[in-house]
Amino acid sequence: MDGIRNSHTATRRAWLAHCSLLALGLAAAGSRAATGGRTLLVVGDSLSAEYGLARGSGWVTLLEQRLAEERIAATVVNASISGDTTSGGRSRLPALLKQHRPTHVLIELGGNDALRGLPLTMTRDNLAAMVKLSREAGAKVLLLGMQVPPNYGRKYGDDFAALFATVAKQGGAALVPFFLEGVANAANAEAMFQGDRIHPVAAAHPVMLGNVWPVLAPLLR
Repeated sequence: MDGIRNSHTATRRAWLAHCSLLALGLAAAGSRAATGGRTLLVVGDSLSAEYGLARGSGWVTLLEQRLAEERIAATVVNASISGDTTSGGRSRLPALLKQHRPTHVLIELGGNDALRGLPLTMTRDNLAAMVKLSREAGAKVLLLGMQVPPNYGRKYGDDFAALFATVAKQGGAALVPFFLEGVANAANAEAMFQGDRIHPVAAAHPVMLGNVWPVLAPLLR
């Protein structure tokens, strides 16, 4: 009798676990349906994590506002972490894709790789892997390109900027050539950055969104 009772108990537990997983799946599907099926996942570093800014003043929050203004139903998930590298983003991405099931993935990483002097091949390979993983999960991908200051040397700077275009072309991702266009190379560039001369001030973030939006908007159709 104990064997039969234990068998029934195990069967019941398995059934309850199945129902729980089914409910979670239906809830996720319902959430996507409620937002027009669009979920935008932003995987970035301090430029996207509002480092040194008042909460709600960064470009990702401005993106949410722009989507609302354009009446584009979407959920934006900001999974950015200050100080993150492409290696960190690559390691975090599988779980993020599984959890959020994004329709669009925006990758804003690479700047910290350069600051740490990491090999360009490592940065390129990590970004390529992230693009591949995202596309295999069914998401459209937008890669936000970066550039480094002239003091890194012309060859390094050229090679660093070029790797984003290479990854985007080979991986089938859309590309913003230079995320900080109009900020880092603005006439008043010094005023566009915080005291560390690395992180943009709040006034620069609408410019940053202005670089992203024209490339992102067609992907939302």
